[in-house]
Amino acid sequence: MEIRSACQPAPDRLSSSVNEDLVLTGQDFVVVLDGATAPPQLDSGCRHDVPWLVERLGTHLVLPLLARSTTPLADLLADAIAAVCAEHAGTCDLTNADSPSSTVSMLRVGPDQVEHLVLADSPIVLRSPERQVTVLADNRVDLLPEYTFDAVRRLRNQPGGFWVASTAPKAAYEAVAGTTDRAVVEVAAVLTDGASRYAERYGHSWDELVDVLAADGPQGLIDRVREYDAVAVAGSFRGKRHDDATAVLCRLS
Repeated sequence: MEIRSACQPAPDRLSSSVNEDLVLTGQDFVVVLDGATAPPQLDSGCRHDVPWLVERLGTHLVLPLLARSTTPLADLLADAIAAVCAEHAGTCDLTNADSPSSTVSMLRVGPDQVEHLVLADSPIVLRSPERQVTVLADNRVDLLPEYTFDAVRRLRNQPGGFWVASTAPKAAYEAVAGTTDRAVVEVAAVLTDGASRYAERYGHSWDELVDVLAADGPQGLIDRVREYDAVAVAGSFRGKRHDDATAVLCRLS
């Protein structure tokens, strides 16, 4: 499998060294995480910031994948969340609903199957040799009845709400997960919402997104998104005008 990736912080960040996205790849896997930006005044009950959570979660996910573990992806994620909780349970309030959190997307390619797991809004897109596109997405955050701070807190990691990787290992089993025959996957894209907005916010089809990714590479896709972000009208969409962006292109032989 050929893998190309780009991971870029939002252009309006005060420090270009701060990036709440993370991409980790190996011979047969991709892991992408997108930490949830916390408001400055938020009391998360945690002495650690979002990049710390993303880094520690990624570390616990990648180690068994590098060891060629065949454990189901949901189990790997549940174990990783539990391991991160154990690292700071003695210093932080893990019962706080605003504890740092992250999306998780995982792709693992085997001899016969391509496994996927998507938790929250970092989609995976598959394209077949016949150019049929399949979007693997967890859109529950888009279905919330309201987006006030209190409503999002109340519905985070709750039935009828949405699920993220934070302090509840059970969230791993709420992810969108499954397998696809390897023979029908030629190209796979793994994206955070800072890159997937090319289709989700700016009106392009998923087919067009994959075409740009395949032709111009991950950085080319992010560059196009940045051009749209620069002229977007504030208030015409939900969410941040600028965001960290990660795009991964996988070509399967």
